[in-house]
Amino acid sequence: MHAGGGKPDAAVVRDALGVGVAVGLSGFAFGVTSAGSGLTLAQTCALSLLVFTGASQFALVGALAAGGSPLTAAAGAFFLGVRNAFYGLRLSQLLALPKVLRPFAAQWVIDETTAVSLAQPTRRSARIGFAVTGLSLYLLWNLTTLLGALGADAIGDTRAWGLDAAGPAVFLALLAPMLKTETERTVAGLAVILGLGLLPVLPAGVPVLAAALAAPVVLWVRGRRERERGSEEAL
Repeated sequence: MHAGGGKPDAAVVRDALGVGVAVGLSGFAFGVTSAGSGLTLAQTCALSLLVFTGASQFALVGALAAGGSPLTAAAGAFFLGVRNAFYGLRLSQLLALPKVLRPFAAQWVIDETTAVSLAQPTRRSARIGFAVTGLSLYLLWNLTTLLGALGADAIGDTRAWGLDAAGPAVFLALLAPMLKTETERTVAGLAVILGLGLLPVLPAGVPVLAAALAAPVVLWVRGRRERERGSEEAL
């Protein structure tokens, strides 16, 4: 069956499952990293069940593992998670779900479900993509989180295996294709410079907060240039 004359439903499901499975497996890396940072099994699993946004989860446990305070770690995770609220605004218009389903769907508003949904040609296929990606990723992410936390002791140092970098690598791979405009690429580049440049001199977790300043700085500079250009044209 075709999704409203557009993409076949089977193709949407296949693509959505591909994303869900590929990203869901990195929950194992999160489970290992979280347990290695000192969180208990219950705390690690609760983060995946309730927070369910990989970048924020990795930011939290990464800051804790580096010796950052819980407050700073939570603040960094919060600022990374704020982007999901903006995703929700866009998806609410695209999916137009019944009100009774919206509170449940909100839990699945993340980078991956947004990317899959926005890539679809029709509302029907967007809904299918969102549901399949969200369900498969949520189930697999939580299952692999549990397995990773249970196997943390057997694996040992996560840095030796490179598992601490798996989550951020997946996040960057998904983010890169979305940086289509010059402003978006400038914000991303400045955020990287701020984060890496301040990493050696600021406490763990604080560079993430500083990197969040990239967006307002770039937008302010852009707005100022446009105002100056408008003034010159008026003269």
